[in-house]
Amino acid sequence: MKTFLAALLVLTISLPVHGEGKFVQTPYKPAKVVFDFFLDDPNKMASALYWIRSLMNPLLDAPYGYPPEELSIKVVIHGTEIVTVAKKNEKKYREVVERMRYYADLGVEFKVCGQASEDYGYTVKDYQDFIQVVPNAYTELAHWQQEGYALITPQIYVKRIPIEKIR
Repeated sequence: MKTFLAALLVLTISLPVHGEGKFVQTPYKPAKVVFDFFLDDPNKMASALYWIRSLMNPLLDAPYGYPPEELSIKVVIHGTEIVTVAKKNEKKYREVVERMRYYADLGVEFKVCGQASEDYGYTVKDYQDFIQVVPNAYTELAHWQQEGYALITPQIYVKRIPIEKIR
């Protein structure tokens, strides 16, 4: 029994002690970001817009408190989500259009690929008033990266496992 207790004591003493994580207040600067939206389903647009919110909210809130005009955010749209910004589909995609308009009012620029637009049969006049049509999505993305903008490409997945199961 003494040998067992001695072994248990040695084992307990030799186990690593883990502390806890710590919060680090990174000194963020105002964002210069270009988002690449190329979604396989227009219904994923609502989820993609959360990526913009997730970038902006910490920068607009304390301790940073940057005014929206100090952020420079572009969104290049060139997948199936193009249909969400066509005026004829406004009723169907009202919620995402309202959210995009809200972000546009904060200074976020929404740009649609002109080549993809042609594939959908749309012209400039078919879009919401906050949409800018650019010649090509990839050329636009390359341009803004050359101007020092960080590229963020949202990955929108279908959640198959509840958080409670994997926590």
